[in-house]
Amino acid sequence: MHGRRFDARRTLDLALAIALALSLLAALVGSASADSAAPGITVCPSCPTSSIVEALAQVPAGGRITVRAGVYRGQLRIDRPVQLVGIGDPVIDGGDQGTVVTISAPDVTLQGFTVRGTGTSLDHEDAAIAANGERATLAGNRIEDALFGIYLRNAHGSVLRDNTVSGKEALPVGFRGDPIRIWYSNNVDVEGNVARGGRDIILWFSHDGVLRDNVFEGNRYGLHLMYSDRAQIEGNSLRDNSAGLYIMYSNGCVVSGNSLTDNHGPSGMGLGLKGDDDAMVQGNRFVSNRIGAQIDESPHSLTAHVTITGNVFAHNDTGIGFLPNVERNTVAGNDFIDNVEQVAILGGGQLHDISWTVNGRGNYWSDYVGFDANGDGIGDVSYRAQHLFESLIDNHESLRIFLFSPAVTAIDFAARAFPEVRPQTKLVDTAPLIRPVVPPGLVPGPRLAIRTRLVGGRSAFSRRSEAWQ
Repeated sequence: MHGRRFDARRTLDLALAIALALSLLAALVGSASADSAAPGITVCPSCPTSSIVEALAQVPAGGRITVRAGVYRGQLRIDRPVQLVGIGDPVIDGGDQGTVVTISAPDVTLQGFTVRGTGTSLDHEDAAIAANGERATLAGNRIEDALFGIYLRNAHGSVLRDNTVSGKEALPVGFRGDPIRIWYSNNVDVEGNVARGGRDIILWFSHDGVLRDNVFEGNRYGLHLMYSDRAQIEGNSLRDNSAGLYIMYSNGCVVSGNSLTDNHGPSGMGLGLKGDDDAMVQGNRFVSNRIGAQIDESPHSLTAHVTITGNVFAHNDTGIGFLPNVERNTVAGNDFIDNVEQVAILGGGQLHDISWTVNGRGNYWSDYVGFDANGDGIGDVSYRAQHLFESLIDNHESLRIFLFSPAVTAIDFAARAFPEVRPQTKLVDTAPLIRPVVPPGLVPGPRLAIRTRLVGGRSAFSRRSEAWQ
């Protein structure tokens, strides 16, 4: 009896061991099959395969090409799904001719390369990397001396991450291409990139994009969206452009946690909204711009709204500029600190249907002269924007040349002394905040006197900008 139990147990253990061995064998066979399905080719100047073009001709779909350090000249065309990975910063040099890398297949990865030397034809849109295949992954590349840097066309679901793009800075701005251009490409992720010295970083007809933690500086438009709904624009640094961020005819966009500083130009601004419905602008810092934010025809639809809350507008020529046709905006919980003009009505006129308080809380105004008798953090006297010289410059921009001159003091004194010339009230905030509400991560430095700024000068702008970054 005991012998039969012992034999049965040995038989069971043996069966389990055989099953385990077969399972391991199947796993090894599957791994080998996967490896054989995705063979790798190594390219280097001294390797049997020394040309990337030759490797692309040999590699099957789904394969991987590893390219080691060296300079590889000529144009590349990638027409099948492959991974092209650079080790040691290999260089693809286009020799100042045409487009350097053209991707026409889906699911292509290009990572770890320096790509340089495009042509200069705006008609042909010469680019360092041009992709019109879906789900392209372009990561960790350095693009130099490029007319257009990265150009996506119908490349839905693509990822641009940790790339550095610099344009042909020797050319006049109007003759440069765009460091990043995204055209008819939905669900694109643009994260951790740096682009400078080009024309515009632009999205056209590209919905549901995510643009996060990028640095776009020294361009014409730091970031420009047209007809691109539901974009998430978060944590970007948009600095020293003619215009930092301009969104046109795009609905449901969220602009949060960005730094928009030192954007000056003939019509320069940190943020511009034109014809946009249901935009949310929250927790951003607008520092030392010509205009912090300019709102034009937004929202466009009668049932839509624009919300501007939790932002800092500091040391700008104008904090927020509204065109007089703007309605259905909520502006509450923001800090307006030492702007030359806190709020402007561009072109003159009156504001209608702008809400300056929400749930009994308005905005912080650095020029508020009221008091808080009960200590609840809300001013007991309404904040009123009512300055004659501001009304004059809203109607006649050229009068800004007299800023900080004795004429301004005389005009505003006359307006207070003689009610006949007192201007209309621009805005009334019935619940002004006594203390600023600084967004997390924004630590203010020492304040600089607003009167020390040189009109149109950059040195004073820069000092104040550094204090609030």
